[in-house]
Amino acid sequence: MFTFFIPSGGVETLNRQRYYALQPHGINCHFLYLQKGTGLQNKIDAPIFVTNNDKEIKDIIEKGNFDAIVVNSDLLLQKKMKESGYTGLVIYEVQGLGTDKKYADYFLQKHASPILNQFCDAILYPRTPHLVTAFEKHFPHLPKYSFHNSFSLDTFHYKRQPKQPTPIVGWVGRLEENKNWRDFLKIGAQLKKEFPSLQLWMFEDSTLSTKDERIAFKQNVQELQLHHCLQVFENQPHHKMAAYFSTIGDSGGFLCSTSKVEGFGYAVLEAMVCKCPVLSTDSDGVKNFIKHNRTGKFFTLGDIAEAVSQGKELMTNNRLREKIRNTGVKHIENHFSPENYATHFINMIEELKVKRQSQ
Repeated sequence: MFTFFIPSGGVETLNRQRYYALQPHGINCHFLYLQKGTGLQNKIDAPIFVTNNDKEIKDIIEKGNFDAIVVNSDLLLQKKMKESGYTGLVIYEVQGLGTDKKYADYFLQKHASPILNQFCDAILYPRTPHLVTAFEKHFPHLPKYSFHNSFSLDTFHYKRQPKQPTPIVGWVGRLEENKNWRDFLKIGAQLKKEFPSLQLWMFEDSTLSTKDERIAFKQNVQELQLHHCLQVFENQPHHKMAAYFSTIGDSGGFLCSTSKVEGFGYAVLEAMVCKCPVLSTDSDGVKNFIKHNRTGKFFTLGDIAEAVSQGKELMTNNRLREKIRNTGVKHIENHFSPENYATHFINMIEELKVKRQSQ
């Protein structure tokens, strides 16, 4: 069973992708979320539980007969799993930690260490440099597993769409600090001066922003005079995103990722498999996908002029653009296959079972 706070964003995508990867190998995947979220509209043929009631969670565990439970991020739930009487493997998973790489050190030392050292059989995280460094530093004696997340191109890929008459620059995220929507609007405003017909498309989960952040967003849009070229798409079903990304890519535009820190960055990966080139901050996790001027482009966080310059090249240098579009798809196919993920995951479970039997 895989758990998380809410079915939304990258973790909800990850859970669906692991189902596609593991189910063909005879692994029954169940999912537990503590509250409802927009991701529940993305259907998969697997049991999905939504509850924050301790008794209900205990009943789910007792009836499930799980070999392992993977708890994503929730330290309190990690502790509860072990204290509930469950005797199987409990693995703590992290896909990202806060908005600052330094915060990872603080969080692991201050909050995670006392719980994980007592209530955890192993730790799982993607091959994200700052996560690898932090967990190696703070948990030298706990079993740790770090391998790439999975993505199935069978279910999500490029789809030819009617050609848009104007270039589109897209953005995906939540209206919150780490996703850094403010810089996207600044970049969009500067690019608009260079490409007057430019359109901006923003895709967001409107259930996960604060009132103050939404007010600030509307004020920024008005101040930058973007309301005529900006279109906001709220709470889109995941299956529709392939068509949107394909449309952006074919329009001559690109996806702009302005995040401060990404543990993995599924939106970037999804754009790439749809032949939508990506311009991104060097937000750590996306290094697994983006190789500058080969599979995508980087710009320095906060450097709007550099972002605009890189974006202009992506929109005007057709030879480089097509190279990035085609190489990006091949890179994801080669390094993030469901088969590779299943192999790593099954090996992890088998190793931990052997380790437990030998104790």
